[in-house]
Amino acid sequence: MKKLKTEIGGVFKMSIHLLQKGRIGVVLAASVLIIIPAKAQDNVKKGAEVYEGTCIACHGENGKGEFPGVPDFTSSKGPLAKTDTVLLDHIIDGFQSPGSDMEMPALGGNEELKKQDIINVLAYIRKTFKVKK
Repeated sequence: MKKLKTEIGGVFKMSIHLLQKGRIGVVLAASVLIIIPAKAQDNVKKGAEVYEGTCIACHGENGKGEFPGVPDFTSSKGPLAKTDTVLLDHIIDGFQSPGSDMEMPALGGNEELKKQDIINVLAYIRKTFKVKK
């Protein structure tokens, strides 16, 4: 298998890890979010719907987490300090934060999420929850 590593707009990197997991389409689709700003606003709006329907139960309305161990999106050392590639991987495959007793399930526990839903919710989270400096 070829090793593929491409940088699009200085934001998204496609890594061999994603290629091996068959997630390359997510990264390619996510890059469109950066390239087409008009579409980005629509993605954020749709991402809000996904967040409110899937993510809000654990991450909360303010992004600070509803339970001990749920990461704070507003923290300078929180998830939003990571690259979109890493966050897409965490959303797709699930993730357990260090020190947390609770694991985020793959797709936030919503098996109906599609690639575009994941891209949209990440756009919403990035726009809505400003990282504290």
